[in-house]
Amino acid sequence: MRAFRAINLVIAFIAATAPMAHVLEMISKLTMDGPLWLIIQQHLYRGWGETFGPVEILALFTTLVLLVIRWHESRARLVYLVAALCYVAMLADFFIFNRPVNAAVNSWTPDSLPADWSAYRLKWEIGHALTALFSLIAFVALIWQRVRDECAST
Repeated sequence: MRAFRAINLVIAFIAATAPMAHVLEMISKLTMDGPLWLIIQQHLYRGWGETFGPVEILALFTTLVLLVIRWHESRARLVYLVAALCYVAMLADFFIFNRPVNAAVNSWTPDSLPADWSAYRLKWEIGHALTALFSLIAFVALIWQRVRDECAST
């Protein structure tokens, strides 16, 4: 059980890295002109979804396993439930905000940028900011539960 909780924390940490990277880039990306932003979207982030999507799903899965195992303990149940709901929100957030923007951007060229391209950029950035928030809440909740468990066992 202890090893599984450690694996869950590592996965939770990795699941938070991509959304946090997007948040840290946000201020610079919001100042870019359309063609530069488009090039970055189409080239820099290629493969991120295939890498980090499964990690987010794995974070949800391992957290759900811990939720089931600790269901009989009300405090642990609440913590794992909060973390699991955050992972569900992260996945929903992707489908609501980021996936539609990714689908649109993939077909654009610098010459075919629509007049409202910056609205797409803002939607994409908001989606990742929300994902970062959810991932941090989940990660902190899981760390907090781990600390509580360690304190209870001493």
